[in-house]
Amino acid sequence: MGGKACQGGVGIYNPGMASPARRILLINYEYPPIGGGGGNATFHIARAMAKLGHQPFVLTAGYGDLPRVEVTDGVTVRRLFAFRQRADRCSVPEMLAFAAAAGLAAPGLARHWRIDAGLAFFAVPSGPVGWLLKRTNRLPYAISLQGGDVPGFDAGNLAHWHKMAGNTISRIWADSDAVIANSEGLAALARRHAPLQRIGVIPAGADVDGIAAKTSYATPGALKLLFVGRLVRQKGLDVLIDALSKLPPTVHWHLDLVGDGPEWTTLAGLAARRNIADRVRVHGWLKKDALPTLYHNADIFVLPSRDEGMPNALLEAMASGLPVVGTRIAGTSEAIIDGESGLLAPAEDADALAEALLTLAENPAQREMMGRASRARVEARFSWTSVTEAWMDVLERII
Repeated sequence: MGGKACQGGVGIYNPGMASPARRILLINYEYPPIGGGGGNATFHIARAMAKLGHQPFVLTAGYGDLPRVEVTDGVTVRRLFAFRQRADRCSVPEMLAFAAAAGLAAPGLARHWRIDAGLAFFAVPSGPVGWLLKRTNRLPYAISLQGGDVPGFDAGNLAHWHKMAGNTISRIWADSDAVIANSEGLAALARRHAPLQRIGVIPAGADVDGIAAKTSYATPGALKLLFVGRLVRQKGLDVLIDALSKLPPTVHWHLDLVGDGPEWTTLAGLAARRNIADRVRVHGWLKKDALPTLYHNADIFVLPSRDEGMPNALLEAMASGLPVVGTRIAGTSEAIIDGESGLLAPAEDADALAEALLTLAENPAQREMMGRASRARVEARFSWTSVTEAWMDVLERII
């Protein structure tokens, strides 16, 4: 973490500081197997808290036949009935249903569990639960900004939602005891919305202990490209399809898309029009234990996003020892050192993205060098243990 996990006036993390065991309530409407990066962060931070000797409790949405109460690896998970219909995305009515159900359940659960502080992932819909607990139980709470909960993020799709929720978001931030973004770029965007708000930064992380690095960089057959994430416009996959269609015919490649979302039909049509549909395969959502094999079998991880907070899938790919090609945007450009652990291209620029892919396609030695540098960077700066220690420093201060 470089000794500077929190900025913006929240505090500086000192790994030598000791704190008593704390009982922390993590609030998130998504939690694996549902959700994306925010759910993944909640999962790993909760487990790291338990390993550090604390007692984490997770309040999340119910889904399918998942148990209402579950205790795993020292983490107690309480799932609420909240009308969650899909694992990959959540509608506004479902978010409101979670906020209402969590608001009813949280005060009693917090007393029963003797909670010391709350950590709400996403200002909306989890933030109002922290706001309520501060009034009913006198509990301090912190907000973890993940991306879509920050006005201005993915403006093309979320502008209307941010316009409606902007005042609520500002009040939740102002009421909380700490507001922490998962990247410097996201923090800067949040400050533009609320210039007087103090906003710190703690990045997302990767499971460096649970993810083994690649040992072989040989590439038999076609070059294997990999994307993991939601199939939504924010991820820029239309630009990637255009970029791949510009590669010379001498470059043999296949693209694996792991995820699901509303853009799939559009992407399939675009790939067909570019005459590359036979080289693009969509896997849908896979269980977490299937991802390590995909990472290890890939040659290059590609993330052509238009907007990001701090993408978990990118950090996991780097932890796996993959060279990465991404866009020069907040979050992604903080994780990737251009020319060292991967290559960056301007967002929306299919020509530049194609050039970056071609550079790595033609240089296997450079792919290996960048892949090993990716792993080293994640080990040094983005382990979930160091991320969680920084969070516990923040929570100890507000307690």
